[in-house]
Amino acid sequence: MEMPTKENAIASNREAWNDSARHHRDNPEWPALLKAVERADFSCIDDTLRTVLEQVGVAGKDFVQVGCNNGRESLSLFALGARSVVGIDQSAEFLEQARELAARSPHNAQFVAADIHHLPSELHNRFDVALITIGVLNWMPDIGEFFRHVARILKPGGALVIYETHPFLEMFDPETDDPYRLQSSYFRREPFVQTQPIVYEGKVEQQSAASYWFVHSLGDIFTGALDAGLAISHFKEYPHSNREELYDRYEQQEAQLPLCFTWVALKS
Repeated sequence: MEMPTKENAIASNREAWNDSARHHRDNPEWPALLKAVERADFSCIDDTLRTVLEQVGVAGKDFVQVGCNNGRESLSLFALGARSVVGIDQSAEFLEQARELAARSPHNAQFVAADIHHLPSELHNRFDVALITIGVLNWMPDIGEFFRHVARILKPGGALVIYETHPFLEMFDPETDDPYRLQSSYFRREPFVQTQPIVYEGKVEQQSAASYWFVHSLGDIFTGALDAGLAISHFKEYPHSNREELYDRYEQQEAQLPLCFTWVALKS
């Protein structure tokens, strides 16, 4: 398959995520989420991420979540004491869901439809903390360019907090007959391509726009951040999975893989 240009990959990913939004709304958890966000103390942030955010400091700070999806994590930041929260995502369909949740929440989050590569200038130098959670970095064709754009929206001294799946997992496929056999190189350069709707559990047997999942090694991530002027202040790997349930099979092994990580970098 001929690989697309960076711009075409980003556009195709946006189309694929817009198409997938309806499948996520059909999830039985959606009505429960609509009800849950009505509470002032609503939070879907797990203990691992909460600990890192509390170490960085949340109370009274201006937050941005890059790749906010339906906004549930953005709204969760208020329960930890955030002063303001902006969620950014390039999928207008998912942001409709985010605004629906926000309309039920007692907190006032703002949601912006934008590609990280073309952010409105009014977002530059605006935020104390930028948050990135599972399933954002791998949609980015150029991780170094991505970090340069993220750095621009942080205030001097601001922090970028990441809670992501570990790139080691990209070498395995939990749906094969032997899910513990290495399937792909850690240093893979071509993206994984999917032409079915993006869902977190199971599969939807329909065609959708192609989605491109780019593999970035830890070296790519660290170097990209350093080149963007970000100083890494925290990095920790964990044996639990924060990915789809299929990946839970890699937990509690005698020869344990690192399954996810937290990471903090500061803008000078």
